[in-house]
Amino acid sequence: MKFATKAIHAGQEPDPTTGAIMTPIYQTSTYVQESPGKHKGYAYARGKNPTRVALEKCIASIENAKHGLCFSSGMGACDAIIKLMKPGDEVIATDDLYGGSYRMFEKIYSPFGIKFHYVDMMDVNNISKFINSKTKMLWVETPTNPMMKIIDIAACAKIAKEKNLILVVDNTFASPYLQNPLDLGANIVMHSATKYLGGHSDVVMGAACTNDDKLYEQLAFILNSSGANPGPMDSFLVLRGIKTLHVRMDRHCENGKKVAEFLKSHPKVDKVNWPGFPDSPNHAIAKKQMKNFGGMISFTLKGNSMEEAFRIASSVKVFSLAESLGGVESLLGHPASMTHASIPKAEREKSGVVDSLLRLSVGIEDGEDLIRDLKQALG
Repeated sequence: MKFATKAIHAGQEPDPTTGAIMTPIYQTSTYVQESPGKHKGYAYARGKNPTRVALEKCIASIENAKHGLCFSSGMGACDAIIKLMKPGDEVIATDDLYGGSYRMFEKIYSPFGIKFHYVDMMDVNNISKFINSKTKMLWVETPTNPMMKIIDIAACAKIAKEKNLILVVDNTFASPYLQNPLDLGANIVMHSATKYLGGHSDVVMGAACTNDDKLYEQLAFILNSSGANPGPMDSFLVLRGIKTLHVRMDRHCENGKKVAEFLKSHPKVDKVNWPGFPDSPNHAIAKKQMKNFGGMISFTLKGNSMEEAFRIASSVKVFSLAESLGGVESLLGHPASMTHASIPKAEREKSGVVDSLLRLSVGIEDGEDLIRDLKQALG
């Protein structure tokens, strides 16, 4: 079954009671049992809910995975995955990392004795320098947030397999439509489902998929025990969002290309980070492991003025100045003061997150309107 068909039908059947074509919202906290311990697979909604189960099956299907789990947020998914570690373990993560992930790693799990190394994985040979007997996990974003670095998933998978490491890939920016990390050898793929999977800026959720039975059992236990489960209404909204994922992503990619090319030619713009340019770092890898190049772009300004970046961010009219990404509407953010503010300035700048960097989530509006808006904002 091909992607578009799976996006609309996977994990879903007409309601057996009414014939409703849409999966019902099972708004219940508990389920009646025939006798103590004897039930129809559902006992308490923190553990399982039929709406959520349908969504988990759908996400697993579009990621070509055996198992899927949904969480109350993307950070809930990250949290569950890091709980696979124990004190003394070490994790190697990409140096260009979502600020919320960095904050969780450093402020919550480092004090528990888990050590994190932040490595430029554009050259995967850098990874081996940090592997030792305590290393248990590789944590990869690709494209990265917000520098759009491309990391070779298959090469990382080879290293992980040789060293018996768990390879986790945050696939939020690409979505399952553009990239499937499990097919390239990853052990776990995770998403902030708030973004492209939901697609309408109206729900917060996370997801994780795996083909490994043991990892699934561990993550399912953590999810049920820790309680980061999403509600049925949120599950319904993401299930609905996925039905148009392929259609939306095609437009995100189309508009992203137009906007990236416009920015590259603008006299006030210094550098544009978008993996679709033939001269962008690791473009050949992006072309190999992605179906298209996405709608996420970041760029810096000549002179690197934060004041000028703020002026532009406050001048847009079609784009909206807001955190998050992946919705149908176009968003603009200033990573240094917004999504990556929790990362110390020196660490931010090492990976390229300088004062003038602006990040765009290019939506599905008319592409010419988006370019006109950026033109007037840039001045």
